[in-house]
Amino acid sequence: MTTKTQHSRDHGGGIDAAAAQYGGARADWLDLSTGINPCPYPIGDLPADAWRALPDQGAEAALIAAARAFWSVPAYLDILPTHGASAAIARLPTIFRDLDKSVQITMPTYNEWAASFEGAGWTISQGSAALEIYVHPNNPDGRLAPAPVSDKIRIYDESFCDVMPEASHLPKIAENSRDIVLKSFGKFWGLAGLRLGFVIAAPDTIARLRALMGPWSVSGPALVIGARALRDPAWAEDTRRRLAQDAARLDALMAAAGANDPCGTSLFRLFHVGNAAALQSKLAQHHIWTRIFSYSTSMIRLGLPHAPEDWTRLEKALA
Repeated sequence: MTTKTQHSRDHGGGIDAAAAQYGGARADWLDLSTGINPCPYPIGDLPADAWRALPDQGAEAALIAAARAFWSVPAYLDILPTHGASAAIARLPTIFRDLDKSVQITMPTYNEWAASFEGAGWTISQGSAALEIYVHPNNPDGRLAPAPVSDKIRIYDESFCDVMPEASHLPKIAENSRDIVLKSFGKFWGLAGLRLGFVIAAPDTIARLRALMGPWSVSGPALVIGARALRDPAWAEDTRRRLAQDAARLDALMAAAGANDPCGTSLFRLFHVGNAAALQSKLAQHHIWTRIFSYSTSMIRLGLPHAPEDWTRLEKALA
């Protein structure tokens, strides 16, 4: 089955709009509408050249080497840093010139994929297609995607997979495969404003995408911070443990408030409630912003609080 329905590009965030509707200054709001780590990587001091000079090859090479080591990227695959994973999503539809412009995207999922391919003239299919796209683990429900197969081209958006690295499909991509893996730096490392992502694929695929991105796609500060963070596996391990504990705490808090069937990842949790819009509005009265979805009246998604006072604030708002 195929569809010509135009998919929306609504996302989490939007605190300015929430404040306009429910009041309060931006600083008054607790934003739980995204899946961004609320305790970001400590970036430390940056060299002056990261700000003053155009990004050079050495800084990008250092970032690529750090990424290759952190994700154990096979030598036969290449890596392209981008100004956020969304920048790659916007350009990927143009590199598959030999396909019939039908792509399988299993819904619901991150809506930027369907919107981007539709905007490039592709048809979204719920049935079979030569190209398949999976968010792995999926946003918003956390489901895992099937492993690569030889008769398909698969794009895996692993923006949230760093909380569960053992689930990554990157090690399963064969040497001559056209499969692609995307990584997002902003989610797990909690630095979404840095705008840093990675595309991992065969060298010819990366060469075509690099030409579309143009020069200096990634800022100097992002190159330095990204390399620094990817060389810090101890921070990553500690963060995974903390996120898992906080996700379990959020599940218990929401269960006490009557929410059911928790799922998702340890960066965001999806719950079923009687009336998602009503619960979102109730929490917004306390200047806590959450995420609901146009395709469901019962689903509500929350990111993780971090500071003790934020947990207390959420608990009181749910009462």
